[in-house]
Amino acid sequence: MTHVEDELNSQPECWTRAASEAAGLRGALPAAGERVAVVGCGTSYFMAQAFAALREGAGQGETDAFAASEFPAGRTYDRVLALTRSGTTTEVLDLLARSKGSTRTTAITADPETPVMTAADEVVVLEYADERSVVQTRFATTALTLLRAHLGLHPDAAVTDARTALAADLPEGLVECGQFTFLGRGWTVGLANEAGLKMREASLSWTEAYPAMEYRHGPISVTTDGTATWMFGEAPEGLAEQVRATGGLWIEGRLDPLAELVRAQRLAVAVAAARGLDPDRPRHLTRSVILAP
Repeated sequence: MTHVEDELNSQPECWTRAASEAAGLRGALPAAGERVAVVGCGTSYFMAQAFAALREGAGQGETDAFAASEFPAGRTYDRVLALTRSGTTTEVLDLLARSKGSTRTTAITADPETPVMTAADEVVVLEYADERSVVQTRFATTALTLLRAHLGLHPDAAVTDARTALAADLPEGLVECGQFTFLGRGWTVGLANEAGLKMREASLSWTEAYPAMEYRHGPISVTTDGTATWMFGEAPEGLAEQVRATGGLWIEGRLDPLAELVRAQRLAVAVAAARGLDPDRPRHLTRSVILAP
């Protein structure tokens, strides 16, 4: 079993623990009414997108998500929330350093022995969700579970659905597809983006991700026999029929959207195996991006 497989299989237990810890971390996490910027890189950026949409949708306050390298220096926020598994990512540490003394900062990380521990004003450590793999799975979903629970939006069914996602067979013919498109709406757009990234990282697949309604404005043109379109959450009316009419494989997300992401993680590993690739050694990638000065 690869590190990726071992770590993605442990997600239900990690989610259960994170959800139980959320209430005790209220002081470290964004309070209702705060104007918040959520930042990250790669996978963490896509989790930031999901949380930002969830928080605003819940009426908790204006929330923006940025890649850490693209944070708009002229904007003011009550808090910057940084997601960083390794605690060493250059862009995140630079942003926290620039925010020091002017904006309250919180970091969610997996490693208590890294520079982020002193770079942020407050730190939440999910050490039990740390990973050996380059390709992130459980830290990202565990951090988002913590934040969902903090908002009161973590459903009991999420963990059960995650176990289902790990146990059930993948849809017939899906692994053999040559192109994959992931779609979302609202907070699940971030999950769709992350599913696409997992497929590219682990299996070198031709993968795209879009807001579901935007998919009709051009991207559906690549959909045909031998491609797959996977919807995270409820699909816009008529979209499933439109995809099926192209000859493409339509995958409807019936589980909690975060559990659907677990299914997509499994797909990435399965496609990698079918193509003779090692998902623990993705091409050109390292576990943390540290830029030389």
